[in-house]
Amino acid sequence: MIEFILLSRKGRTDGNFRSLREAGRLDVVYQCILFAFFTSGAIRRDVIFHTILGGPPHPPLHMIIDGRKLRDVRTDERTWEMILRKVLSGGSHPGIRVERESFQGLIRSLSHRNIYVLEEKGRDIRDVEFGVDPVFVLGDQVGLPKKDEAFALRFGTKISIGKKPYLAATCIDVINYMLDLAMERKNAAKRKVNLK
Repeated sequence: MIEFILLSRKGRTDGNFRSLREAGRLDVVYQCILFAFFTSGAIRRDVIFHTILGGPPHPPLHMIIDGRKLRDVRTDERTWEMILRKVLSGGSHPGIRVERESFQGLIRSLSHRNIYVLEEKGRDIRDVEFGVDPVFVLGDQVGLPKKDEAFALRFGTKISIGKKPYLAATCIDVINYMLDLAMERKNAAKRKVNLK
């Protein structure tokens, strides 16, 4: 499984909002969900997306979206606004659940995995062998707080998709592309060996 962790510092922790943008920038969370799961005509079933919401009224809240169980979704913002409002109000949706957990608690629970923290000054993503079941950590439009970044780096490695700051959703898209490319190369190598 591929896992993404997005720390949304101001993301609202209940369903009382008029729009995703006004809900502590839950529109950024929506965009990241979109790029984590959706390809043209399909959902990536090998992805789990976590977001830690740090906004009012009751932070922190950990939302987990599991691609293996995700159903009844589309790519438009209005659909996701309704889904997020429902889930954050105590309702349910297939493949999505919420629980009380902090960012550091989540990182600690995944510390046995290969953790990669996205940051402009990190190691070039093109030079990284991700191995099995990688976990990628990103900040929202504000970025990761220094103390949380330092905590995540106790268990992981800092990587970069470039020297410019990119949108979190763009980072996720690039990571999925790199992982897809690595899988294609691996499969091509296996086919080549089988032909010999």
